Amino acid sequence: MPTLQLRNYIDGRWVDSSTGETFDNIDPATGELIASVAKSSTADVDRAIEAARRALDGWRLFPAPKRGEILYRAGEIMLRRKDDLAREMTREMGKVLPEARGDVQEGIDMTYYMAGEGRRQFGDVVPAELPNKWAMSMRGPVGVVAAITPWNFPFAIPTWKIMPALVLGNAVVFKPASYTPMLAVRLVEILEEAGLPKGVLNLILGPGGELGDHLISHPAVDLISFTGSSDTGSHISEIGGRLLKRVSCELGGKNAIVVLEDADVDLSLDGIVWSAFGTSGQRCTAASRVIAQTGVAQGLIDKLVGRAKKLRLGSGLEPSTDVGPVVSASQLERVHAFIPVAEKEGATVAAGGHVGTEGALAKGFFHEPTVLIDVKPAFRFMRDAETGLVYINAGTIGAEIQLPFGGTKSTGNGHREAGRAALDVYSEWKSIYVDYSGKLQRAQMDTTETAKTAP
Repeated sequence: MPTLQLRNYIDGRWVDSSTGETFDNIDPATGELIASVAKSSTADVDRAIEAARRALDGWRLFPAPKRGEILYRAGEIMLRRKDDLAREMTREMGKVLPEARGDVQEGIDMTYYMAGEGRRQFGDVVPAELPNKWAMSMRGPVGVVAAITPWNFPFAIPTWKIMPALVLGNAVVFKPASYTPMLAVRLVEILEEAGLPKGVLNLILGPGGELGDHLISHPAVDLISFTGSSDTGSHISEIGGRLLKRVSCELGGKNAIVVLEDADVDLSLDGIVWSAFGTSGQRCTAASRVIAQTGVAQGLIDKLVGRAKKLRLGSGLEPSTDVGPVVSASQLERVHAFIPVAEKEGATVAAGGHVGTEGALAKGFFHEPTVLIDVKPAFRFMRDAETGLVYINAGTIGAEIQLPFGGTKSTGNGHREAGRAALDVYSEWKSIYVDYSGKLQRAQMDTTETAKTAP
């Protein structure tokens, strides 16, 4: 069977990397090859940005309701292909199939929501201080958007960035995580089929690092929208600030669940297990700490340890699987490395703690759901953000597309994705004055006398 080829999408055409180089896309549950992927060069990034810049002038003048109609058609296509997209996601990054369906549904919901915003791009008409003059404000696109997305929600998060950017008239260069190129290709294919004009959306595949730095520092990129680690977000913000670009970052978290003595312990436990071990713990919203009052702590620990030990590892395509693999061999190594560090500092492994090596698990990147106890706030791993199946007894566990989502400090720079708040990220306000007095009216002058004598 021929290997699937995943290519860049530049100026309305599917093209190989300019160097001809490729890299492998691997199923994290089996270690099998899924696809051969174009490994882009900085020259490919330049071509994508140039295509976006050329397309911008026509797209920003395209009526907003018509832009919304393209998004609506894309949502309809997504809905028809939901199960296929979910299965490909599970193969590509490992999350269990029900979670993959939820990821795709989130993308569908966002696409429909932003399609409606094509008819809701309201401005304001306000009174002017001077007679025979009125003023109004309206939204306009920022320009060329660099959308850089992670692998843990490979369909939902790209739609959170791309759909509001498109409906507001921006052009986009999309750089997905190198672990999940297939879902990125599928998303672009859907928008192409829905009728998006060439050049408005461009896709660049390949590892970050050099590609990412070249993309965000390019003078023709006006806005950088990034979701990923706090360290990378800080680096992007530094470059963006130096170049006076708009930067929106949604970053990692170190989330805690607090259980008080009057809480419903069993209900709390359900939330803890889902928040900690869903998506194999690979979420910025995953809880990695539990803070419990003394009166309920031991009972909660005992129940949590019991639940963690019963969770079944396996391929996310199998109905009996509770927890799928982590996304890659390097991520598995990174997650597991925290355990000896924790033990050296004085923590005790109460459940899990091992890489999955039995039977079919040995072929993939599996880690046992892990619970650590006897921890102290000063321990290093209690402070460091990490995504994986290491859960500490010492957040949020979801998002809805109509609500603003984002963070401050090390979890983000204050911008919000989703809901109408996302429109503020991807648009600029313009103020327009209309003066029909037939004479020069100077602004920033004392208008008190004018107001007194005005008819």
